[in-house]
Amino acid sequence: MEFLDLTTLITIAIAVFVLLRLRSVLGQRTGYENPDDLFEKKTKRQSPANPDDVPDNVVKLPERNNAGAQERENPALKEIDELAKPRTKLNRGLKELVASDPSFSPKEFLGGANMAYEMIVNAFADGDDKSLRNLLAPEVFEGFNDAIEARKENGETVKSNFVGIDKSEIKMAQTVDSEAQVTVRFESQIVSATYDRDGKIIEGDDNEVVRVTDLWTFARDTRSRDPNWKLIATEAES
Repeated sequence: MEFLDLTTLITIAIAVFVLLRLRSVLGQRTGYENPDDLFEKKTKRQSPANPDDVPDNVVKLPERNNAGAQERENPALKEIDELAKPRTKLNRGLKELVASDPSFSPKEFLGGANMAYEMIVNAFADGDDKSLRNLLAPEVFEGFNDAIEARKENGETVKSNFVGIDKSEIKMAQTVDSEAQVTVRFESQIVSATYDRDGKIIEGDDNEVVRVTDLWTFARDTRSRDPNWKLIATEAES
């Protein structure tokens, strides 16, 4: 039996020491560990013992039941309260309209109604039935068109100058089934005169500004994709 020299013994001792240190750090692995067990140990180490002990650098997401708390109020509702006193018939009617058509804005509607009023007055004076057909409900167009045809048959012409609208305001709003209806009161100034076939004035005055007050009702189907309103009724105030 050969004796090992001193150098060999030192080398073996170092190797055994390193092996024991690795075994204590890494632990024993048999090759049959359950992956679920390993994952469970990992999550237990990463999760705080108390769920409320969340590190400061973790941002908590808002709860789902609070998601609707950040919804903004429809600005049209504020416009309505400024236009008509709360709990009045007009206020309720406008809010019912917004409920069926959230895109409705009283201010935007009134601006469009003013333009439509001027276009209709001028188109009627000019006998422009094509423009009127796009702006009027069928039954109203029929009445306007009958008047235009009667003028033609009598050889009459109308010369009109629309000076402008002094004031316009929403007087009534309601929703009938799916049809929204809004009545607007217009105060305007117009110069208008009707001439016979010989060029003589038979109605109006071409040098006089006349103040006119009208109540017009516009409507649209809130279920329709067509955003345009049409005139469904007219009434003149004396």
